[in-house]
Amino acid sequence: MFLWLKAFHIVFVAAWFAGLFYLPRLFVNLAMVPASSHAERERLLLMARKLYRFSTLLMVPAVVLGGVMLGMNAPAYLSGLGWMWLKLLLVAGVLGYHHACGRLLSRFEHLGNRRSHRWFRVFNEVSVLLFAGIVVLVVVKPF
Repeated sequence: MFLWLKAFHIVFVAAWFAGLFYLPRLFVNLAMVPASSHAERERLLLMARKLYRFSTLLMVPAVVLGGVMLGMNAPAYLSGLGWMWLKLLLVAGVLGYHHACGRLLSRFEHLGNRRSHRWFRVFNEVSVLLFAGIVVLVVVKPF
């Protein structure tokens, strides 16, 4: 049973991160849209809204399945396994990043974005760093 939970957890995490990798790229494009290009802006906003909603739907089972697996093995995982504590901290960071994407999307929707496309290019890399950190911790279990 545990391996089934783990397999589906990995599937949902990978799909959730796919959304988190692409959504900030849409923000880069939105930040570059000229003020006079309403149709392009609306098209990108529609794509971003749909992707954010879909990513949120993928996030829920990823977190729930992770929580179930953690609950099944809490004593083993949480007693002295520093890698798991750091992984949980990074997962909290991913949840915060997801929430930040929602806030940034809302700013674009209300014409309140003040960030440059360069800022969004850097912001786009944060999800990659979080993903890499989590994968390394889970696979290598360095401490």
